[in-house]
Amino acid sequence: MNLACNIAGIPFRNPIVMASGTFGFGQEYARLYDINQLGGIVSKGLTLNPRRGNTGTRIWETAGGMMNSVGLENPGIDAFLAEEMKFWETIEPVRIANLGGSSIEDYVLGAVKITKDTGERHNTHLRGVDMIELNISCPNVKEGGMAFGIKTEVAREVIREVRQATSLPLAVKLSPNAENIVDMAVMCEEEGADAVSLVNTFSGMTIDIHQRRSVFSNLYAGLSGPAIKPIALRMVHQVARQVTIPVMGMGGITSASDIIEFIMAGAEVVQVGTYNFMNLRAGENLLLGLHNFMEQENIQSLDEIRGIIG
Repeated sequence: MNLACNIAGIPFRNPIVMASGTFGFGQEYARLYDINQLGGIVSKGLTLNPRRGNTGTRIWETAGGMMNSVGLENPGIDAFLAEEMKFWETIEPVRIANLGGSSIEDYVLGAVKITKDTGERHNTHLRGVDMIELNISCPNVKEGGMAFGIKTEVAREVIREVRQATSLPLAVKLSPNAENIVDMAVMCEEEGADAVSLVNTFSGMTIDIHQRRSVFSNLYAGLSGPAIKPIALRMVHQVARQVTIPVMGMGGITSASDIIEFIMAGAEVVQVGTYNFMNLRAGENLLLGLHNFMEQENIQSLDEIRGIIG
């Protein structure tokens, strides 16, 4: 049985990747199960400088999922490279650094730092970051706060600049709130991205009817979990039919059946997010379920079913 996948020449032992912001850097989950079973891990969203994140309520459970307004709290790229990479050097899954920013300059400088550090580690026969995932759902502060990932031509500029700044494989994480997510994905391929990840959270709202205000200080928050899966699956299918680069599919995956659906829709690998909060052994359980399904259906390789939905 062959679960292997490949993105930009990087081999994944299986298609199960832990999504950004839901797995930390992996150390906490490593105390619960062997995370070396996983195909890959995406870091918390990293920014050039440390961020404290949003104030007020950050997580709110909702029907079929959860909403989050964490605000990219993270230690900053320098601290990540100095401290968290000590653990990442010891693990086997593909290591993907999720990179955010509030300006094009932030993204470029962040990519340069990660690339330089990875090269230095390779020179001493250590593993560095394997891939950068560019989070273009971040607000562009120089343009009034609209996310980079809403308008295709705005996103094009930041992707082009980061592509020139790094030799590492580059995936672009797409927002479902984009004006046209298929056009956005096609543009990413045109600008040299090695893969696209989709979808990020949907913009949503929850109101405290007793306090008569939004639950979140920023009014809106990101919706994830099983509630978004049918929409995310549709978007992955649409994008996979229009690009030749690999697609990392995500959105509400909580079972092996969900993984199979995304792969049948055209995804090369999948990312698991909210389910990590629902089941602390999510990765291990999903991998077992995937093995069982393939055995029952006599599927020898994921390539047999990938993209079979026309």
